Amino acid sequence: MMKAQKTDQVTPTNTTNAEVAMTWTTQFWEYGKIIVLSVILALLIRSFVIQAFHIPSGSMIPTFLEGDRVLVNKFAYGLRNPFNNKVWISFGLPKRWDVVVFKYPDNPKTDFVKRVIGLPGDKVEIIASVLYVNGSPLPDPYAIFRQTELPNFYRNFGPITVPENCYFMMGDNRDQSNDSRSWGCVSAELLRGKALRIYWSWDPDKSLSWSKRLRWERLGQKVE
Repeated sequence: MMKAQKTDQVTPTNTTNAEVAMTWTTQFWEYGKIIVLSVILALLIRSFVIQAFHIPSGSMIPTFLEGDRVLVNKFAYGLRNPFNNKVWISFGLPKRWDVVVFKYPDNPKTDFVKRVIGLPGDKVEIIASVLYVNGSPLPDPYAIFRQTELPNFYRNFGPITVPENCYFMMGDNRDQSNDSRSWGCVSAELLRGKALRIYWSWDPDKSLSWSKRLRWERLGQKVE
């Protein structure tokens, strides 16, 4: 008696239109779940952990240049309600010289980035461009001065005492910065996070070629 020989031949199956429709529906549902979960995850990260910000001006030169894009750690000073910015859980307070993103006190819909100069309770004064904190001159390693003719308050300011739960902010480009010298101290409730790294830097000068507009040396630079 001869044994039946095995064969590798594939036998076609008959697939109904209903089965095809079911397959496409299942795939669509699976892809849809992946997309929705990805969007939710991205929103959570943006709201609570890391957010990107664009630098539109030169007020923080040389730390930031116009066209830099910066990653900001929104976790640095606490877990905040994304709708009203109230702190749920505090993880610490800003330190002097931190570079901070915050809501502009005169228009909270606008974000500003400056450096923390005065802490709560500090007495801040500027005399002939020299920074004094609590009556003593304070070395100001990040400041640059590029103009000679300015309103008096830019070079001579104060003294003022920083209120409780507030911070005195200034741009590193002291002569071209709209900061606490103009609109006062920043409440801790307006803080959004601490600047971490420059992830992109694009020169706004359109006369340059794209290879020169991209500032390669700044990519990934840590914010000091």
